[in-house]
Amino acid sequence: MTEKHDQPARAHQRPEGVSDATVEALGSVSKALETVERARGHLYAFHQLTGTADLELGRAVGLLRSAGHEKWADRIDRDLVGRNVLEGRWTFQVVEEYDAGFYALYKETERQVRDDLAQGRTHLYEAEMKEDRRTKGHPDHTARPDTGAGR
Repeated sequence: MTEKHDQPARAHQRPEGVSDATVEALGSVSKALETVERARGHLYAFHQLTGTADLELGRAVGLLRSAGHEKWADRIDRDLVGRNVLEGRWTFQVVEEYDAGFYALYKETERQVRDDLAQGRTHLYEAEMKEDRRTKGHPDHTARPDTGAGR
């Protein structure tokens, strides 16, 4: 292990003059964004699951017709297959609206506050937590890898 890998990468070091309170606040903003990222993943899962259900329901309509249940096939085909999940929207439209509005503003605001208060550096709170918790000099507790990300 080289000595340079026992120090955090510059991108994970607190810039001069940035207070503990600022690092904590930026950590909280970052955590909020990470939660929004998880919510976005659930929204995409909702989108995919809803689409899969609609396709399967279309298949069920065909099976109901083949089994002689025209009334049910017609009702399900008319009332459910291809139905909007929200007024005027399929799930892809919900995802697009979320991404273009709320999500885009969240990401941009997080980047701007980080740029303004910490020279754009990411995960300062976590990097300092890592420094506090790792055993310096231990080969499995290095500050960063020998190669790749975090240089």
